[in-house]
Amino acid sequence: MNEIEQFDYDLPRERIAQEPLATRSDARLMVVERSSGNIEHSHVRDLPELISPKDTIVVNNSRVVPARLVGYRISTRGRWQGLFLRADDASGVWEVLTKTRGTLVAGEEIAIEDRDARHGMSLVVVARTDEGHLLVKPKSVHSETDAAFQEPADWLDAYGRVPIPPYIRDGQMVDSDLKNYQTVYAEPRGSVAAPTAGLHFTRPLMDRISARGAAVVEATLHVGIGTFRPIQTETLDEHEMHSEWGRIDSNACDVLRQRRLSGGRCIAVGTTSVRVLESAAAAHAGELKPWVGSTSLFIRPPYEFKAVDAMMTNFHLPRSSLLVMVSAFATRDLVMHAYQVAIEQEYRFYSYGDAMLII
Repeated sequence: MNEIEQFDYDLPRERIAQEPLATRSDARLMVVERSSGNIEHSHVRDLPELISPKDTIVVNNSRVVPARLVGYRISTRGRWQGLFLRADDASGVWEVLTKTRGTLVAGEEIAIEDRDARHGMSLVVVARTDEGHLLVKPKSVHSETDAAFQEPADWLDAYGRVPIPPYIRDGQMVDSDLKNYQTVYAEPRGSVAAPTAGLHFTRPLMDRISARGAAVVEATLHVGIGTFRPIQTETLDEHEMHSEWGRIDSNACDVLRQRRLSGGRCIAVGTTSVRVLESAAAAHAGELKPWVGSTSLFIRPPYEFKAVDAMMTNFHLPRSSLLVMVSAFATRDLVMHAYQVAIEQEYRFYSYGDAMLII
């Protein structure tokens, strides 16, 4: 067995959640104690009773961008799909991930449809990157729109679709995803996938956490498309980790520092919160201080966590860097055992599924 096969498991297809629960906080919560290996079963709504008034919960406030673009090539009428990755502010050129390779030439236009399948904008092909991504410029079908739409966000809000993962309805968005695939505290735009552990939180639940005495602070990590891709290499050493932009401010760091000194825990909601916290600590010799920048930190066994004391996270895909991270926190054997228990107990998996709290 090669190294990455140790992070593989078989999941019955019916265990993959296709929709969230009507009330987000009704999701099940597996509580895993690292020191004893004990596993208990609860619900996310019970989180206030599972934490201490001294604890601090860290959430990732990044907002999912409707980055999926759907349309057709004007020259051939062939269907086309792409995912907006980034834009160059100076040139106005967009970088788009697409599976259409080779045949698109500079000057060719791609008609982009809105969510009602109306053609309102086009992408004019400029070139391809060395990675095979498409470089394009947006162009409005209606001249008056050109003046109104200055930022990529303007175009994407009008014509983009939520980039639902392929294991949910084969990646086909429905209108309810516009709300469901977004945390209630999402603010700065930048993610192409949701920080899914945070999807379980509701405003009433957050109010109850605060009433308990625990603090809630925000950090930002813009989730990139590479987050959920399976590791393709046989060993973890060979895997090239993707880069993501993040930040944590002085207020959040001060709260965390003071509460940890008084015996409270830093409870990271989601692997993305873990990544920004550990990246900030790694940048300051293990001490949590304000940080902003890009991180390609690959958290894998044996990793010594510097900022995180407990982790709330969803159930992740086999062979993913996220599953590897969780295994670094709770040991591979305990995590893989917990996943088998979750399957036997019919937990719901992945983005719209249930969660686990590792303490």
